[in-house]
Amino acid sequence: MSQTIPDSTKELRATVRERYGEAARRVADGAGAASCCGPATGSSGCCGSTTESWDPITANLYDEGQAAGVPAEALLASLGCGNPTALADLKEGETVLDLGSGGGIDVLLSAKRVGPTGKAYGLDMTDEMLALANANQAKAGATNVEFLRGHIEEIPLPSNTVDVVISNCVINLSGDKRKTLAEAFRVLKPGGRFAVSDVVVRGEAPEAVRRSMELWVGCVAGALEEQEFLALLREVGFENPSIEPTRVYRAEDAAAFLTNTGLNVEQFARDIDGKFMGAFVRATKPGPATKLMPLAAAVAASGDACCAPGCCS
Repeated sequence: MSQTIPDSTKELRATVRERYGEAARRVADGAGAASCCGPATGSSGCCGSTTESWDPITANLYDEGQAAGVPAEALLASLGCGNPTALADLKEGETVLDLGSGGGIDVLLSAKRVGPTGKAYGLDMTDEMLALANANQAKAGATNVEFLRGHIEEIPLPSNTVDVVISNCVINLSGDKRKTLAEAFRVLKPGGRFAVSDVVVRGEAPEAVRRSMELWVGCVAGALEEQEFLALLREVGFENPSIEPTRVYRAEDAAAFLTNTGLNVEQFARDIDGKFMGAFVRATKPGPATKLMPLAAAVAASGDACCAPGCCS
């Protein structure tokens, strides 16, 4: 049964698709690093540098060892705000899903971590990014990788099939974050882990920032407030949610977000100072109930005497 998509979500998707498609084409054409958050011309701001501008969100997320292990195009197309593969506890043989996989860097890094008996999926809605990701997969020779076309609010995978859901600065771009989190919960196996990097707000952000589509596409205006994020995770069924700051953006960083947005850079840089942060968000899908033998029965079964206070009651 098809669902009606609000016009605001359609508009946001179209804007994000256009910007990220341009970012992918830039990398594919050899024009340098991708840029997602600034206007089509001029300084980029937060999600990828154009020329001389320093990028306070995406800078220095992958160490040299990781960068050396993936195609250069995957690194150039990275538009994230963290490195979820370094923080998520991925294990051999697990199945991983990356929401908004872009050029594929986090999928390829995850594929290495889970090994040949594991599987790494990437999900993206932008054709240009999917083409770039598939080309990067071929260059990397990764056989345990699959890229899917679709929306993070409607994940095209069966329920209870994924061990870990990761994402890198993409949930903030969703027009329906509750549905995105509910979908992540659905596809996770019982006991599965949600482990994403995202931009998170502490306290209230200026309304003008919230209204700015340029900043939304640039990972800032669409960011969830910290307590709201935790509450939504609990609401859809996750347990033990936590948010760990990895990079707090100061006024000088905020100035980069605001370049060429039409907003008052000096004023809003002060207003935003310290309120936006790159963070690692964790939560767990409750696992199947474990039936434990009562202690007294366990002791009796073992033939040992009851020695702990209250164990034979």
